Amino acid sequence: MNTVKPKKFLGQHFLTDLHVAQRIADTVDACPDLPVLEVGPGMGVLTQYILPKGREFKVVEIDFDSVPYLHEHFPQLGDNIIEGDFLQMNLRDLFDGRPFVLTGNYPYNISSQIFFKMVENKDLIPCCTGMIQKEVAERMAALPGSKTYGVLSVLIQAWYDVEYLFTVDEHVFNPPPKVKSAVIRLTRNGKISLGCDEQLFRRIVKTVFTMRRKMMRNGMKQILGKDSPMLADPLFTQRPEQLSVQEFVELTNRVSAEITSR
Repeated sequence: MNTVKPKKFLGQHFLTDLHVAQRIADTVDACPDLPVLEVGPGMGVLTQYILPKGREFKVVEIDFDSVPYLHEHFPQLGDNIIEGDFLQMNLRDLFDGRPFVLTGNYPYNISSQIFFKMVENKDLIPCCTGMIQKEVAERMAALPGSKTYGVLSVLIQAWYDVEYLFTVDEHVFNPPPKVKSAVIRLTRNGKISLGCDEQLFRRIVKTVFTMRRKMMRNGMKQILGKDSPMLADPLFTQRPEQLSVQEFVELTNRVSAEITSR
């Protein structure tokens, strides 16, 4: 097998610039001494630069063409080539429950889902690097008050420090995507707990950002009820993009107390 054709239904855009590939592979060096998991290696453009680092290393690939290609061209990986869907995997099974670095040229059609799964497994993934759509990277790194600040920003920044490393142009891919890409690095911020009901925190964040252009009061009616006296608080005249992660934590605690007292 000489090559693998990128598949649109898998959101594949194969990186062809080896210099960029080397730079992406080197992002894992900031998190040394941990095993590395690469998601969606395709034809191994990143794999070839991660292997020489001597790290414990596994790749997970869902593409039925890429798996035999990887076995043929990277026989040294052996059983560390896993055929499967990352989103459906139990990540505790990968390295016997040990923490690992997550990296990859992530499939664009599921990149947000990959990062939500990362957050769900934050105790296993202290560091995550890789390439995604520029727009998604900007949302992840956005600060309060920005038009790109939203659900992804809050839920990731609650647990990770986000670094936007560099931008990648469209012409270094096959096929070229219609958008620019970006390389990011996420590092756990050390928080063990947010200090609030985390399920309610996620619910509040997701609910208010469905009406991001309206005042917080509109979204919070769905959680507190339209007759709640709490809705008169001046806080709810703000838009959700104006609140920091910590302010969402404080809001969650207030809402929890209000609901419990009924």
